Amino acid sequence: MFLDHPTITATSASTEPDRIERLNRIYGYVVGLADHLQNAQFIEKIWQIHDHKGTLLVIWLLQPTEAEKGYFEQAWASKLGDSSNSVEHEMKGVKA
Repeated sequence: MFLDHPTITATSASTEPDRIERLNRIYGYVVGLADHLQNAQFIEKIWQIHDHKGTLLVIWLLQPTEAEKGYFEQAWASKLGDSSNSVEHEMKGVKA
């Protein structure tokens, strides 16, 4: 069992708690997709996911592949997410 899951945060989470629920669904989507694609190491790369006013920010501990970035982009564009392609990726400690 993997217990070191990423931090999930959202701007205005205190007044819009549905944003955290949406991020939990997105996290489940990408982990399920990675599992389906037999990418067990994927889950260990993610530090934090954050919803900033409709933009999904993914902060990574380890450099993701383009395919791994795509998991989040696919999830965020889905009906479970924001139905948009507004996704940004950063490495922990490195601002874009």
